[in-house]
Amino acid sequence: MLGKLSDEQIENLLRSQAWGRIGCHSDGVTYVVPVNYIYDGTNIYAHSDEGMKVTMMRKNPEVCFEVDVIHNTVNWQSVIAWGRFEELTDMHEKEEVMQKLIDRVMHLAHTETAHPSHGITERESDIGTFIELILYKINLRWKTGRFEKG
Repeated sequence: MLGKLSDEQIENLLRSQAWGRIGCHSDGVTYVVPVNYIYDGTNIYAHSDEGMKVTMMRKNPEVCFEVDVIHNTVNWQSVIAWGRFEELTDMHEKEEVMQKLIDRVMHLAHTETAHPSHGITERESDIGTFIELILYKINLRWKTGRFEKG
């Protein structure tokens, strides 16, 4: 049976997952890339190193975000959301978001030493000097969800 997810199911799926995919488009190129994220009910928050994704989102901040849970070909759920990229600039907000991302990764990895591999440094003093800590949010404006249950 195919169907639409309710608003509550969409919110639950977005909150329960840690990996999603961002789709961005600029200069005639479309790029889809997986990211680890947290969701606060309005925004997707993620981190990145300087690269193609960030460059494209800076040029065209309108993006798409997708998350799914696939058990098998006839048992899955998927959410697609559209929103606007916004780079975080306030250091206090960046620190809070980064800590939440690290906490989420540590919780999912069941270890106290796991952390996102890029945008992180061993020495706090390197942030903003040797390491460009890029944190951003995607303000979601529209969400849709589908499922199949066999």
